[in-house]
Amino acid sequence: MQSPDHIIIGSGINALVAGALLSLKGKRVLMLERSDVAGGCLRTEEITLPGFHHDVMAATWVLFMTSPAGAALSPHLAKHGFDYCHTVHPTAVLRPDGSSLVLTTDRAKNVATFDALATGDGTQHAADVGGIEADAPFLFSLLGGDLWSWPTLKLLIGQARKRGPRGLAAWFGTALTPARGWLESGYQSPLVQALFAPWVLHCGLTPESTYSGKMGQVVAFALEAAGAPVVKGGSGQAVKAFCALIEANGGALRTNADVAEILTANDRTTGVRLATGETIACASVLASVTPSQLTTRLLPNAVPATQAAAKSFRHGRGNFQLHYALDRPPEWLAKGLDDVALIHLTDGIDAVSKSANEAERGLLPATPTICVGQPHRLDPTRCPDGKAILWLQIPDAPRHVKGDAAGEIATNGWDEATREAFADRIEAILSRHIKDFAAIKLARTAHSPADLNALNINLVGGDPYGGLCSIDQFFLFRPFAAAPDLPKGLTLIGASTHPGPGLGGGSGFIAANRLAKRGRA
Repeated sequence: MQSPDHIIIGSGINALVAGALLSLKGKRVLMLERSDVAGGCLRTEEITLPGFHHDVMAATWVLFMTSPAGAALSPHLAKHGFDYCHTVHPTAVLRPDGSSLVLTTDRAKNVATFDALATGDGTQHAADVGGIEADAPFLFSLLGGDLWSWPTLKLLIGQARKRGPRGLAAWFGTALTPARGWLESGYQSPLVQALFAPWVLHCGLTPESTYSGKMGQVVAFALEAAGAPVVKGGSGQAVKAFCALIEANGGALRTNADVAEILTANDRTTGVRLATGETIACASVLASVTPSQLTTRLLPNAVPATQAAAKSFRHGRGNFQLHYALDRPPEWLAKGLDDVALIHLTDGIDAVSKSANEAERGLLPATPTICVGQPHRLDPTRCPDGKAILWLQIPDAPRHVKGDAAGEIATNGWDEATREAFADRIEAILSRHIKDFAAIKLARTAHSPADLNALNINLVGGDPYGGLCSIDQFFLFRPFAAAPDLPKGLTLIGASTHPGPGLGGGSGFIAANRLAKRGRA
């Protein structure tokens, strides 16, 4: 291609969104991916047996489908084979005693089900998701918009006029409520509490984290409104669609292209140097990387303040992935779970809190919180006829193993023996809820946090959220409390930047639009 207008380092969801939007604006985009496979955390591979296609990491696309990036790009991506698969039963919880509760995409049905469990719980649910719906323009601008912008400032001024200064302050105060406070004060039924409690882990939070209650309500609203869709053919198919869209508009993506340094002169970005020694000139570089990777690998001459801020940037818990190829669809002992997209195995708030705390202290949780995906139910093309696959995510694994909370596994970091022993623990819990599980299991493949880090350099210690999502590293303060002092023409995007992790593509969307407003796109 001719000299690019924009170089994008990485090819995860934010890089793909930025590349697609910029290419649609007629700009020449060159994407450089250090791995031999494009997509970052978006990979679909036959990791158990031939014919069984597993989303190795990210799998559920509700955030993209409901995001501004999704709205802008979905019509274009559809022309290149991007399509969703759905179920009306997005999530459920299954407790150790075999009791379960399923959330549907029908609010009236959810309200009636919750009220049957405890008087008032359905009414509370309607109020919670209805409140998110009513506040959507304001709330989602804060969660996914460009915070340092005139539109956001005007929005805040408008809200202050609408609610009054004290009313706006009260709104923010309520928004900071932890999930434990939200669930225990709002719902009487342990089942309803258990249904929503695990979802805060997928936000990089815990039931005790500040603002986890509001995030739990947002998740409840999104699941009920849009479900938990997967991409037909797997997340890897989404990557193919993005790449085809970018290439159709004159862009290019190179794999095995490891950027060793971002080149600068006179505090301006001038291009990149690859590990092979090749240099590519370009005045605009978007880097989808973590702060530590930026300052230790790509920008070694960053100013001291930026280096110090990157050094103090903290990462959260690790992620553990477990994949199964099954001889037939699982027969759950609890009724009503066959067509559920994502099932959490947990006893409730205390169990979620305990496992997350153990992981944060470097321990293998004695009873981990387990998320079980059934992609074959939504997308039968994932495996041979009559067979099945399970996608398991354990969002509370320690990044660095110090020991075992149960005192049963002899640990030596995330070596193969520790990984497989922890997988055995997870499988033992899972098999209690599925009839004849041992008989239908054909193969399994586990990925520890260390394995995930090896697959993707941005998953530091297996942290899938680009850094701890605590209040001091989120919103205005992500990735740093003060704005990073970067060379002109360099834009940092990815999960480590606002609006944070997930498949919404928010930072890529914001960056592409910001460049357009500045006349760079």
